[in-house]
Amino acid sequence: MEWSDLRLFLAIAREGTLVAAARKLGLTQPTMGRRLRALESAVGQRLFQRTPEGFVPTDEGSTLLVHAERMEEEALAIGRRLGGQAQRLEGTLRITSSDWFGTHVLAPVLAEFSARHPGVTIELLTDARFLDLARREADVAFRIRPFDDADVVSRKLLHMPYAAYQRRGLAAPTAGDGTGSALIALEAAFAGTPDDSWLQATLPKARVAFRSNSRDVQARMCALGQGVAVLPVPLGDASAGIERLELGAQPPGRDTWIGYHRDLRRLARLRALLDLVVERLGD
Repeated sequence: MEWSDLRLFLAIAREGTLVAAARKLGLTQPTMGRRLRALESAVGQRLFQRTPEGFVPTDEGSTLLVHAERMEEEALAIGRRLGGQAQRLEGTLRITSSDWFGTHVLAPVLAEFSARHPGVTIELLTDARFLDLARREADVAFRIRPFDDADVVSRKLLHMPYAAYQRRGLAAPTAGDGTGSALIALEAAFAGTPDDSWLQATLPKARVAFRSNSRDVQARMCALGQGVAVLPVPLGDASAGIERLELGAQPPGRDTWIGYHRDLRRLARLRALLDLVVERLGD
């Protein structure tokens, strides 16, 4: 018995005539009749009773019909399953961001994305440098300033709040000037950023005890009691041993932008990632 002959059998049982079944399968009536006779010969049974109203399954035909329909459903299930696998997202996505943003903001979203799309490999590059999207150093970039490349599609993703922190249990800095207090600041190359300037303007008589271009290092030194630091809230609140300080005003936050090269805008795995990132993090 050939599966193709069982498909023919199902068409005749459902349509009731050779003409209608042939039309449904794109065959000629003589071909339908010849293959039906071959099937009946193979099973050794008459499968249809020919009546003026059309073809009616015999008892044997009714028995075969039950099994043929099950076989059809399994064949259709195979097609659906294979089709679904063909649509699965596969490949690699290279993402670049700052170290703290990758650890404390992106990581949970990327874990969720990987669970949804196990065929996609994520490469997260945490780098202070701005990697070149045009040269495919990365596929997606998260930055604290707008993109200026005309070939990059970008949007503001979120506004990140910042806060002042110090080691838990320490006395707050002297109100008004910070006399006798120590500060943890950004390294000289990043001096003058809004949060760094705010900290030194708020506590002008405090000394700078430590500098680093790593927010994670700043948070760690803060927990070790080395001074007051201004940190992104997701990082500061997640860091053990430090607490927020109320210094009369909140430090300025920073916007975060997401961008990718326009040539990748139809890449399915990129679209899926962008949708999830915007859903989970977007303002």
